[in-house]
Amino acid sequence: MINENLPKIWYGGDYNPEQWEDPAVWEDDVRMFKLAGIDIATLNVFSWALNQPNENTYNFEWLDETINRLYENGIYTCLATSTAAHPAWMAKKYPDVLRVDFYGRKRKFGARHNSCPNSPTYRKYSERMAHKLAERYKDHPAVLIWHVSNEYGGYCYCEQCEEAFREWLRNRYGTLEAVNKAWNTRFWGHTFYDWSEIVAPNDLSEERPGDVSFFQGISLDYRRFMSDSLLDCYQLEYDAIRKHDSETAITTNLMGTFLDLDYFKWAKQLDVVSWDNYPRIDTPISRTAMNHDLMRGLKSGQPFMLMEQTPSQQNWQAYNSLKRPGVMRLWSYQAVARGADTVMFFQLRRSVGATEKYHGAVIEHVGHEHTRVFQETAKVGKELQQLADQLVDARVEAKVGIVFDWENRWAINLSSGPSVALDYVAEVHKYYDAFYQQNIQVDMIGVDGDLSKYDIVVAPVLYMVKEGYANRLEEFVANGGTFVTTFFSGLVNENDLVTLGGYPGELRSLLGIWAEEIDALHPDKKNKIVTNDSTGSLSGEYTCNLLFDLIHSEGAEVIAEYGEDFYQGMPVVTKNQYGSGQAWYLASSPDQAFLNDFVTTICEEKGIRSLLKAGPGVEVSERVKNGKSYLFVMNHNDHDSTFDLGEERKENLFSGDVISGKVTIEAKDVVILRNEHLGDL
Repeated sequence: MINENLPKIWYGGDYNPEQWEDPAVWEDDVRMFKLAGIDIATLNVFSWALNQPNENTYNFEWLDETINRLYENGIYTCLATSTAAHPAWMAKKYPDVLRVDFYGRKRKFGARHNSCPNSPTYRKYSERMAHKLAERYKDHPAVLIWHVSNEYGGYCYCEQCEEAFREWLRNRYGTLEAVNKAWNTRFWGHTFYDWSEIVAPNDLSEERPGDVSFFQGISLDYRRFMSDSLLDCYQLEYDAIRKHDSETAITTNLMGTFLDLDYFKWAKQLDVVSWDNYPRIDTPISRTAMNHDLMRGLKSGQPFMLMEQTPSQQNWQAYNSLKRPGVMRLWSYQAVARGADTVMFFQLRRSVGATEKYHGAVIEHVGHEHTRVFQETAKVGKELQQLADQLVDARVEAKVGIVFDWENRWAINLSSGPSVALDYVAEVHKYYDAFYQQNIQVDMIGVDGDLSKYDIVVAPVLYMVKEGYANRLEEFVANGGTFVTTFFSGLVNENDLVTLGGYPGELRSLLGIWAEEIDALHPDKKNKIVTNDSTGSLSGEYTCNLLFDLIHSEGAEVIAEYGEDFYQGMPVVTKNQYGSGQAWYLASSPDQAFLNDFVTTICEEKGIRSLLKAGPGVEVSERVKNGKSYLFVMNHNDHDSTFDLGEERKENLFSGDVISGKVTIEAKDVVILRNEHLGDL
């Protein structure tokens, strides 16, 4: 994301000066922002009630003063539309704006994200707010990007949503007969004869808490509909801004693998993807890396914005641990290494009251710069100024794609079995982690992504095969690609109707197998994966658990067999030659040792190598710009570690030193390396 007004990695975060009325505080904030290298502030995120005290009155003078005060001091604005929480007067006068929850209860005013996405009132006034803001600030040189609402999410089950759902179904299916067929409504006597008979699937009708649904087709479509409804709200504000401002980028902040919304569909309407990164202290580092790669993958590799992270402590987790010294810097550069062109925080100054008063901030309650957190923040700010525009719009290049699909995830969650322990995101992460541990770069891709740019495509638990996707996979493999999928794949179409004729349905020919049955055992109960003759790095015995497909080869080579239970000796890992490529099937959930060896095997076959020889806990990622390579080396360990450049000579962008051979990197440290011959800083 390039902006000539601020041609560097943006550094800043959410700022809420309206929560303090003392001008001396505002002036001291500016002083400390400068000390920290802060050059952008996100304003106006939750200020709707302040901006619009009643139906016909708008007050933006405070916002004028804030934007101007910051701009006069070299600090730009990410301008939010303030529509993430409607005002109390609106809820009182127009109760249609209030949501109905999963249990059928009408909400009262309170919290946030409390607006019905199909409320005519909410849509009218949110669009009008975006219009007035864009009309006022369209030419202001401080505004670098528009931020619509905030962290969209949450479903509504009110009558106006039910009516909108029926209209959505008319547009999707055309006829009620087609709806009945897609949902298999002859089961349990559910045939609908009038559109008005269709109701929202919640605790009063088709669902129970925990993604338990009696009619998966209905529930799946309601998730699609709700995601689309919220996207429509975003689009209304987007279009209102575009009527006045045709150039400035527009975004809204996403939340990694957040369940409610289909982010691949949303990303098409975002000029740039932005997201909020809040791992726990025990979140696997590779899981955070996967989320960054997923956000980059939403727009086919375009750099993204790190819109929020905490400088140290969070306030809403069960155990709100401090970020240990060096970790904020380390995790900030992890985001940059994987495609972020901004490093931004929630929040710049700690709130004095309410639910986020103990959420970390650049400026703590003590109100000065003499804190550990501020000093670490200032160090990163200085480094980003030193890096200038070198990394902006640099790309991450990968030859491996891992498929992630929200609709497939919804369908798995709603599938009525076979195991409550089946976690789609966890299974995807297992495969991602195997590549991550070997410092092999990966793109996270949707089912409509371009497959031709990859040598290897992995689609764990591809339960739902959408129309035309099997043909695209066959073409990819026939042209020389390596495809990998797993147990519980190919079972249903996009309406969650079983593909008849044997599992894995449309993938059966490509994989060269037939899955006869699926065994589900407690996750603690394991079986063995016994390899036949050594295949690459795969040799010996491993363990597997969770689900166990009982498969028969229909032409595929059997690489490994089950070692126990009544299906001992049946295939558990197969490889099928298809055209010029190979299609692998893993019939159970293997241990990490197997996946590490498996990834080594398939990568060696395709000539894909690690970016760098490094010890455990040392993450490596590369961004490329104008033919120049920038290698990020990040030590997540609590001790010094090493990496080996061999005979390559690279320049450390922080120190200016030229290094080669075996290098020691301190605990929690980061180095960014550029090839020596690529020019000076």
